[in-house]
Amino acid sequence: MRAKIQSQSSINYQQYWQKGISYQAYLSNFQDEMAIGNESQFAQYLPQNWQRQSRLDRKLQLTNRLIEAIDALATKKKWLVITEHWCGDASQINPIINKVAEHSKGNIDLRFVYRDEDTALIDAHLTDGRSRSIPILLELDHAFDFVKSYGPRPDEAQKLVQSILTDGGNYNIPLHTWYARDKQQAIQEDLINFLKV
Repeated sequence: MRAKIQSQSSINYQQYWQKGISYQAYLSNFQDEMAIGNESQFAQYLPQNWQRQSRLDRKLQLTNRLIEAIDALATKKKWLVITEHWCGDASQINPIINKVAEHSKGNIDLRFVYRDEDTALIDAHLTDGRSRSIPILLELDHAFDFVKSYGPRPDEAQKLVQSILTDGGNYNIPLHTWYARDKQQAIQEDLINFLKV
């Protein structure tokens, strides 16, 4: 699923890049937010998201096809991820994006920014022109200009979510059941395509 780009020409991507944090800093902030407990608006989502993310950080193996695509990179890339700790999709996808950057041996410079700290960035990359869905992966060039985006989730998962929302249901359990069955294959295929475009 590609985020629909709105008025990205007015966005100072370099400013967001400079505010961006590493994956390790993102994890540290995640732990800090969990320690706050009930003071956090989204406290109920944090422990399970942390568990999902930690499991993938420990156990995820990149596919051979994705490794080949990473190894074939001819130019350095800047990847900026719009995310939040409470986001279930982020807990499933951010660890994979991080593994790709780690495997690139410096060819992908990866940073994370929080959606709700400054909504101008996400509003320039709304999903289907209306939704502030995350995570959204942005690729920037050497001059910090926007190149392309990916997110918030693989197409099959997005169709599942839209179908459930149309019927007025809650998609949380069906979506994460889908992620469990898929075993991170769809996002890895999407990232292969993202690297090749």
